[in-house]
Amino acid sequence: MDDHLYVIGEVARRTGLPVRTIRFYADEGIVPPAAHSPAGYRLFDLDALNRLDLVRSLRDLGLPLATIRGVLQQEATLAEVAAAHADAIDVQLQALRLRRAVLRAVAKHDSTPQEVTLMHRLAQMSEAERQRLVTDFIDATFGGLAANDQFVAFQRSMVPELPDDPEPAQVQAWVDLAELVQDPDFRASMRRMAQTQADERAAGDPGGLHHDLTEQVRREVTEAITAGVDPRSPQAAPILDGLIARYSETFATQDTPEYRRSLLHRVEVANDPRAERYLHLLSTVNGWPVPSTLAPVFDWFITALREHPFPSGQDGAQGDRGDS
Repeated sequence: MDDHLYVIGEVARRTGLPVRTIRFYADEGIVPPAAHSPAGYRLFDLDALNRLDLVRSLRDLGLPLATIRGVLQQEATLAEVAAAHADAIDVQLQALRLRRAVLRAVAKHDSTPQEVTLMHRLAQMSEAERQRLVTDFIDATFGGLAANDQFVAFQRSMVPELPDDPEPAQVQAWVDLAELVQDPDFRASMRRMAQTQADERAAGDPGGLHHDLTEQVRREVTEAITAGVDPRSPQAAPILDGLIARYSETFATQDTPEYRRSLLHRVEVANDPRAERYLHLLSTVNGWPVPSTLAPVFDWFITALREHPFPSGQDGAQGDRGDS
């Protein structure tokens, strides 16, 4: 066992620490001297040198002195302290990654100072706070209405989850999404959609998400558009008849002028481009594939319904469009 005692200057040479730092650690009781010389000089043993090496290593890793003191005094184990500090560094790294993404987004867009401030504030929100913005939006849209339960549950499941290391486009999409869901006019538009859905349920809508019906409309209308079928033309009428027959089957109704009017109203209410933008922004934030646009499909379907308000074969149907 080495019982040799070292004066502070020799300790400084052996550890590479400045004398004033060693003196500070001694005065603070972090690495107290083993003894004092008759003249009052601090004397340090080998254990003190080892403790100084540990203190320097922990300080280089960013641990505060209070935490280091707890380790040396065995108030916490080194493993516990290391794990806690690693968690803290993770939080710092996430903040730095978000800051980097914000700066890159600013660099790619000619943002105003106000937009930069908003972007930074929104990006720093916690995941729970980001989700709460969308949850509040869904509550405002569907609250108090007997809307389609499956559809509402589907909407609630689609929450923004900004990754720890987002791309600039994801940060920009998150900012745009946050602004959109707080837009009173967009909220009112979505509320009208929800009210229409609730009215349909009251009239006998069997519920469900009707994915097959939506896909059939997308497919057949897209084929018609690709083939150059004008929705105002006679060639569009049998295509529309087939689609409405599928609607009638799904919703247990009949293809009548009244039903076509109600369907036209439903599709017109749903044809808000901001609703599609909401889904596109949410997909961008979460890194999901961005769904293809339905705008051309909606436009063709709406025009066809307006132009052909009567089922094919009804006497006088084409001459009485004023009822539409």
